[in-house]
Amino acid sequence: DPPPGQEVMVSQRIVSPAYFNAMAIPLRQGRIFTDHDTAGSSPVVIISQSLAQKLWGQENVVGKRIKGSAKAPPSEIVGVVDDVKEAGVEDATNPEVYLPYQQQPWPVFTLVLRSSGGPKNLAGIIQRDVAAIDKDQPIGKSAPMEEVLADKFSQRRLNVLLLGVFGGVALLLALVGIYGVISYTVTQRTHELGLRMALGAQPRDIVKLVVGQGMSLALIGIGIGLAGAFILSRYLTSMVYKISVTDPVTFVGSALLLVLAAFIACYLPARKALKVYPMDALRHD
Repeated sequence: DPPPGQEVMVSQRIVSPAYFNAMAIPLRQGRIFTDHDTAGSSPVVIISQSLAQKLWGQENVVGKRIKGSAKAPPSEIVGVVDDVKEAGVEDATNPEVYLPYQQQPWPVFTLVLRSSGGPKNLAGIIQRDVAAIDKDQPIGKSAPMEEVLADKFSQRRLNVLLLGVFGGVALLLALVGIYGVISYTVTQRTHELGLRMALGAQPRDIVKLVVGQGMSLALIGIGIGLAGAFILSRYLTSMVYKISVTDPVTFVGSALLLVLAAFIACYLPARKALKVYPMDALRHD
């Protein structure tokens, strides 16, 4: 018995033996419920891994006993299963206790089904089977697990979509800006480039000059942007799940994309510079 005020709060689930297999919840220790766990047998429970660690650390808890209240009879722990996030991925994992349905029957329950066929067709079959048993038995909403997960991730998907749209617009503006600046610079240096070609500069030298100057500025900007993104990434922690906000693949991939975009924006004005005729440039001077 814990001291007053230090009771361990848990979520209680009443399930059938096949529940863990249907929900793909891994078994870590012991066994799952069987058809022999009935009202006439000794009370048994299965607990979550977080509850096992909270109460006994790294010990093997199979065979130990717990009780839900001071007046309740103790139940033997026959198994430990993985933790499950019932409310949503953003919420903390709650310690859980699973009770066998035949020992703790409950009048209202959720039917979980796993099938290799289409889930919507399966829902119709189950409704007909229930109606054949009791036509007055009400059936609540049915939905495939994909829809249940989609509802849980809807707000997160919206946030990611908005960030993606804003990121795309920012990339487009960056491309237009780089192209405009480099193009304007090439226009201002028309006579210089014409003179360089008149003195023997090859087309590749002109392209290298224009692209090199533009890319040097772009690389400096990308470096500053990556440093700023690394500093501000902690504000995105609540918007990602099981992904580091400083994921190196994301940072490197974004940087390479910007480098490629900057190169294209610099190369097009460089190609324009090749159209400068040396004699025209010298005649204008």
